[in-house]
Amino acid sequence: MKKIYTMACLLLLGTAGFSQGSSEYGSGLKFNLDTTGSKYMRMIAWNQIWFRSSDMNPGTVINGEEASSATDIGNRRLRMLFYAQISKRYLILTHFGINNQTFTNGGAAGSAGTGGYGQGKKPGLFFHDAWNEYAIVLPEPGKKFSLTIGAGLHYYMGLSRMTMASTLNFLTLDAPIFNWPLIEFSDQFARQGGIFAKGKYGKLEYRFSYNKPFATNLTPVDAPNESKAVAVDNNGNTKWSKAGYIEYQFLDQEANLLPYKVGSYLGSKKVFNIGAGFYSAPDGTRTSVGGVIKKHNINLFAADVFADLPLGDRKNKMAVTAYSVFYNYDFGPNYLRNIGIMNEGSANPAFTGSTALAGPGNAQPMIGTGTIWYTQAGFLLPNAADKPVVRIQPFAAYTYKNFEALEKASSQFDVGTNFYIDGHHSKITAQYSTRPVYTAPDTKTSKGEFIVQLHIYL
Repeated sequence: MKKIYTMACLLLLGTAGFSQGSSEYGSGLKFNLDTTGSKYMRMIAWNQIWFRSSDMNPGTVINGEEASSATDIGNRRLRMLFYAQISKRYLILTHFGINNQTFTNGGAAGSAGTGGYGQGKKPGLFFHDAWNEYAIVLPEPGKKFSLTIGAGLHYYMGLSRMTMASTLNFLTLDAPIFNWPLIEFSDQFARQGGIFAKGKYGKLEYRFSYNKPFATNLTPVDAPNESKAVAVDNNGNTKWSKAGYIEYQFLDQEANLLPYKVGSYLGSKKVFNIGAGFYSAPDGTRTSVGGVIKKHNINLFAADVFADLPLGDRKNKMAVTAYSVFYNYDFGPNYLRNIGIMNEGSANPAFTGSTALAGPGNAQPMIGTGTIWYTQAGFLLPNAADKPVVRIQPFAAYTYKNFEALEKASSQFDVGTNFYIDGHHSKITAQYSTRPVYTAPDTKTSKGEFIVQLHIYL
């Protein structure tokens, strides 16, 4: 823990005088293809580096050695995104990169052991997004209605604002992960291939999609009766999924050129929105009872509210940001997924105590049939013009999960601070998070994790 705090202090001291803001940033890495700038190509690049100190679940080993805690450095996201608009109606977008590389995992497929392709080394780039779109009704001043259609591997997955969150401007350190309920099972890193429609009608913004889920084929464990049946992801010859999200924007209107929803505007806009969404996939999971296989639909619903409001004298640039969302998930009976972000732990076969139901490392019950309520809030402190421009934004988040497969609900929290050196383009975030650790469906304790993130995007 001391090592991580020391690294955090060194990073802050080393970057405090790095920049007084990037007035030269403008529209970023944009290449105009005509004299008006209406035809252009834009590139966005970002890196998010994590320094961590983590409590491990009971029964964990890391690279063969028993571990109750661990410190590390990892590459949470290393990405590049390109999009081009040659006419007002056509847009093409490509987004690729890597995620979750640590000293033990996240490397290329098949990497293991020791050597040039040892564990954690040389991860493979892959496409996160790749789609084409065409504006049928252009979003022009004076027009209430706009409509764009597109197709490809896309992020218009409906459900909630945070399901389509930008990873460039989170309020907290990261997303809570359960906002992407299909993550890496029937989607490709929160994306599916399909067609989508987006647009606005006055202050109402809409997004709908019709998609082909990626195939899943987990085998359900046979149960003696219905009450013990556990649904697993197995969608066979997948049926098309449907998704949508509708949001009413009461105050300033948000851009919808791209799907990525902003987490914090830092007071640059006056935003208050309410929204609701859904995702539905027929026959997405299966159970087995007495040798008889039964298919179950995946039906997910959410409702949320988002506010980002300047406070006080404009010269102080204070702002409050808040977001709250309620998820109702139905994946079939007793469905439960355990996930640990950048999890370096493995099971210790010699451990004789009570192990975590979620497994080793930092895994926790993340997604399941049941309900989740998540709320976050942050306050951007006043700007002192006579001091170095490092803006400070303390924040906190609370999560309540109540899953059918577990007898006790859980509460967990995140608390931290953003240090903005140049807005979201260059910031350092420090966050402490708790997670529930179940050793039985009715028995749980809590573990913690402290992370410092260095984030830059251009």
